[in-house]
Amino acid sequence: MKLTIHRLVNFSSQDHIDLGKIWPEYSPSSLTVDDTHRIYAARFNERLLGAVRITLSGTQGALDSLRVREVTRRRGVGQYLIEEVIRDNPSVASWWMADVGVEDRAVMTAFMQALGFVERESGWERRC
Repeated sequence: MKLTIHRLVNFSSQDHIDLGKIWPEYSPSSLTVDDTHRIYAARFNERLLGAVRITLSGTQGALDSLRVREVTRRRGVGQYLIEEVIRDNPSVASWWMADVGVEDRAVMTAFMQALGFVERESGWERRC
């Protein structure tokens, strides 16, 4: 099977299980989506391997809670996920990712810079 990126609109029971493994700190009821608050996920063999939440405000987009399941890290899943989020939202001219909850800032900085983001005091920014 091929790794695919999906904007989640409706959650299956398996999606809730997988998101619980990706984001154990979030309850299923807190994962609400609409046109402004979106969740994108990387799916492989019918399982979610990583996800990111985005909030849109005009031409600005904020990314948060980017996480890839540990067993799957360093295989390009996060990069593909962010690239597809940006591609799927062409009206967004500026993206922001805060460093809140980042496990290793140096690793995350290298990752974000590889995606064209610039390091800022409390996160990373990319202008399209």
